[in-house]
Amino acid sequence: MKIIDATSEIDQLYINGEFQIDLWKKYINEWLHNRQKLFIEDVQSIIASGRFSFEKDYLPILNLVFSQRQKRLEAIHSFEKLTSNLDNKIFQTFGKRLDVTIMLYLGLCNGAGWAIELDNQLYILLGIEKIIELDLTSEQSMHNLIYHELGHIYHMQHGAFNQSYQGEDYFLWLLFTEGVAMYFEQKLVGDFNYFHQDVNGWLEWCDRRLPKMKQDFDRDLAEMTVDNQNYFGDWVNYQGRSDCGYYLGARFVQYICSKDDFNQVIHYEIDQVRDLWQEFLKL
Repeated sequence: MKIIDATSEIDQLYINGEFQIDLWKKYINEWLHNRQKLFIEDVQSIIASGRFSFEKDYLPILNLVFSQRQKRLEAIHSFEKLTSNLDNKIFQTFGKRLDVTIMLYLGLCNGAGWAIELDNQLYILLGIEKIIELDLTSEQSMHNLIYHELGHIYHMQHGAFNQSYQGEDYFLWLLFTEGVAMYFEQKLVGDFNYFHQDVNGWLEWCDRRLPKMKQDFDRDLAEMTVDNQNYFGDWVNYQGRSDCGYYLGARFVQYICSKDDFNQVIHYEIDQVRDLWQEFLKL
């Protein structure tokens, strides 16, 4: 496990407190060579939906990194403290080590954490701008964020994460993989009723609506697209609440793990997931 703090150059990416994307392109090229296009296209795919714009939705978040200096320092401190013994904690909990690079950097706002494979190397990229916007700078919030992304890495490295599906299977697989990451996070925390998204009664609200949420998700699968889905991300909502897909995925994988060992579950393919989803719907 390799830990990188790429935040020391952040102030150089601003002129009079305003984020400069041309300077950012040079910055990201230094840390992740020739990968700027990956991040820019990710942002452009969201803007293309017509629901968001760079000037209104992205630029203010990026400018927070410059103006909220104390929050930035708190995030950096939490990152350094919580990654200091992380490799051993994972090994003690799951009996396996992870070959992964965890990097705190300035990204482009589509998520606080991103698990990705680049040049045959697994990364967890933590965007400090989104961490500040979502107030995830504390040690508690930071370890929740890192644990969740490590769940994806664990699935990639020790399971069958890398599968490609279309249509309904794409979103059912997304529900499953996010559920695996949530389960991994909860296992490390030691509480399967723990959700880092639980703010302002979020968990109680989700628990009351679980039967309806299952049915709605199943119904929506037929017409669900990246542009119209309402379950994954803080920028969308299901009946007024964001991130409900992570809750539903966690409850789904908890159900699966009541029937099979987690280290076997992460090797499932879509046919098994689809059959278990039908079982879960009937509960």
